[in-house]
Order: sequence, then structure tokens, then C-alpha cells
Amino acid sequence: MALRKIMRYDKDDILKKKSIKVDQIDKEILTLLKDMADTMYSANAFGLSAVQIGILKRVVVLKDETGLINLINPVIIRMSGEQQVMEGCLSIPGIYGKVKRPDSVLVKALNDRGKTIVMEGKGFLARVVCHEIDHLDGVLFIDKIIPGTFVNYNYF
Repeated sequence: MALRKIMRYDKDDILKKKSIKVDQIDKEILTLLKDMADTMYSANAFGLSAVQIGILKRVVVLKDETGLINLINPVIIRMSGEQQVMEGCLSIPGIYGKVKRPDSVLVKALNDRGKTIVMEGKGFLARVVCHEIDHLDGVLFIDKIIPGTFVNYNYF
């Protein structure tokens, strides 16, 4: 089990940078996916992007009721509906706020074997997918918080 350090928004500028596309799925990427999954599970999170552990690659790991989902170079190809729910982030501990997200997304990506997959996410999973893909573009959930819904538990 290789746990990686999670970058923090108040200390690590890398979180505001755009991640680069993965050209080849090699041993380095497979190790990255494993380390990301270990780190996500250890933190009791539902998703993690590579940039959150300091790697500017378009790689995301998620978990849902079926288990681990690896997404390499994910792209949202369709979205519908709307939800406004409180979000938090491992990279922004103690801060929460409502964010407007689609209620349903269709995502195209490569899996860990280099096969193109299309994944549908609804409700909570749609929110997690969008949150993680935002990270790949240097966008944090605090950039999208609906005014008046910001909560900082670091001061309680």
C-alpha cells in the first residue's frame, strides 16, 4: 500500500493548474492508479484526481457501490438535470458549500487496460465525477460555491 500526500489548496499551487492528457498507459500510470486508490480508500473518500497528489495527469479514481472505477483522460460527453448539494474536498479540509452540478453525466474515458469506456453517473456519482474532472482543469469546488452557502468548520 503506497499512500501519497494530498495537496492542500492553501499550500500547493499545483491544484490550480490544468492536467495533461495521458498518452500511454504504462507501468508508471498503473502504479499511479494503485497509489491513488490506496490513498482514496485510506482517506475514506469517494474520488481522487492525480493532481490532488501532485501529478498533473488526467487520471481519476472513484468508488461506487460496484467498487473501484479508474478513469484516464475522462471527458463529459453529456449532462442533464441539476442538483445543488453541499460538497467538501480532501484538498480543502473543513470547508463546505453548495455547488450546482448536473444530476446525470455520461463520461468517456480509458480504463486501466487502455480500453475506451462510457460510464453513466447519476446523483451522487455524477457529482463526484464532475468534482474530480474539475480538478483536472484546475477548478476547485470553492470556485463554484453558491453564494451564501459557504461553511468553514475550521473555526468551530
